[in-house]
Amino acid sequence: MYPHMIRRPGSVPTTPERLELPDGDFVDLCWAGPSSGPLICLFHGLEGSQESPYIRGIQSALVAAGVQSVLMHFRGCSGVPNRLARGYHSGDTGDIRTLIQTLRARHSDRWLGAVGFSLGGNALLKYAGEEGQASPLDLAVAVSVPFSLSSCADRLERGVSRAYRRHLIHSLHQKVRDRAEALSASGVDVEAALESRDFRAFDTAVVAPTFGFRDAEDYYSQSSCGPFLARIETPTLILHALDDPFMDPGVIPTEALLSPSVTLELSPGGGHVGFVGGPAPGRARYWLDERICAAVTAAAG
Repeated sequence: MYPHMIRRPGSVPTTPERLELPDGDFVDLCWAGPSSGPLICLFHGLEGSQESPYIRGIQSALVAAGVQSVLMHFRGCSGVPNRLARGYHSGDTGDIRTLIQTLRARHSDRWLGAVGFSLGGNALLKYAGEEGQASPLDLAVAVSVPFSLSSCADRLERGVSRAYRRHLIHSLHQKVRDRAEALSASGVDVEAALESRDFRAFDTAVVAPTFGFRDAEDYYSQSSCGPFLARIETPTLILHALDDPFMDPGVIPTEALLSPSVTLELSPGGGHVGFVGGPAPGRARYWLDERICAAVTAAAG
């Protein structure tokens, strides 16, 4: 929990952009770094934003490495309500596809990679698997991904993981209150959504009717990145910790389930999007930033 609760990374100058989407909605982008050389798309985790410590940290590290990055806020996560009732979910790859296609069209001669954290990492890996050989990415990096969303929902009901679950459900409830009228008009049982106390209940009440899934289990089955890993053709690095409190080690895929393009690096410790090292809290090293920058600079040449 240290990097989420204690870390105060420095900020770098950023430039906002609003990207219009084919369905009439939008996503807000946050650019940082030089306007030439390698370019990295960033995808945050559930209820993340440009203010999340891990996003501020990686954007600062990439700027220091001379790499430009652009964070895509998932719908409703930039602090501005979306035009449509729909939000986002763990397997929602449409907006990721729109952003990457837009960037490839704008910058056809630039090296283009992507980094996703937790939910954003799951969606990124699913996107890479869907695209296969057609993917325009030169590199994908995914951190602390929920390989099986159903197992993850169950794991968050045990032990210290419940603290994460309570925090995230509270944030999701607030968004339901803010968009209650629009959600109700789209078929969401707002009362059931606000009464939910776990992800399975929330996803049944909100995600399933909004995105056309039968129920939470159907959503988990169709949206987990695990089944897509064998179809990835993009050079891909997955960083994961065996003590991740969001899931049990049993969900981690074996080498036989991975495409030859995928490298899975497992650490005995690191938690969920944590990976803090160093001799003392006041002199912490954020290994994750270092490892991602090293992967990007090595791949981009």
